[in-house]
Amino acid sequence: MSPAEWAVVALSLKVSLLAIALTLPLAFALAWVLARTRLPGRVLLDALVHLPLVLPPVVTGWLLLLAFGRNGPVGGWLEATFGISVMFRWTGAALAAGIMALPLMVRAIRLSLEAVDRRLEGVARTLGARPWWVFTTITLPLCLPGVLAATVLGLARSLGEFGATITFVSNIPGETRTLPLAIYTALQVPGGEQAVTRLALVSVALSLAALLASEWLTRRQRGRGSDGL
Repeated sequence: MSPAEWAVVALSLKVSLLAIALTLPLAFALAWVLARTRLPGRVLLDALVHLPLVLPPVVTGWLLLLAFGRNGPVGGWLEATFGISVMFRWTGAALAAGIMALPLMVRAIRLSLEAVDRRLEGVARTLGARPWWVFTTITLPLCLPGVLAATVLGLARSLGEFGATITFVSNIPGETRTLPLAIYTALQVPGGEQAVTRLALVSVALSLAALLASEWLTRRQRGRGSDGL
């Protein structure tokens, strides 16, 4: 591995970690709404959350470009108000990766919330526990393995993001060129097969480790559920 290739790996991890840090609170909030409320339009919200799973990633990147571009409603406001722009920057790559990982994270967290025995929460409330105390001492610990599994799964998805990223923030060396984009670039260069092989092996290793960790956490959560029956 050359220093440039290690820099690509480091950038990919930085982008993915920021994507998960930004997406996790939103994913938990959306999962809570979908699992614990009966708000009007919940079915539509569910469909919108999972839309990136079925849309071509290029379309998702194009929509991000429309919204967060300098002339877009969100991007223009951010630049005019705070002087912040995510265009052609690694933060924009993190935004694209987070959007693509969001549906998988919401689904995993939603399933973990639905698996929590609501009777335990009800008993705690009848004993006088406040809602926030019930959440922090009962709900969150019981669904935590699912939240961690969603985090790891989202990290794996972020590491593999390509289409939305290249459409939204382009393929800039040292700024937005993550592992998938670096592999794509090396494929276009004569004699780049060795670099492709090295980067692909690193990508496979990182993704496989994340998937195995996610599966272990999911099995652990199921084991806890079985013990509680």
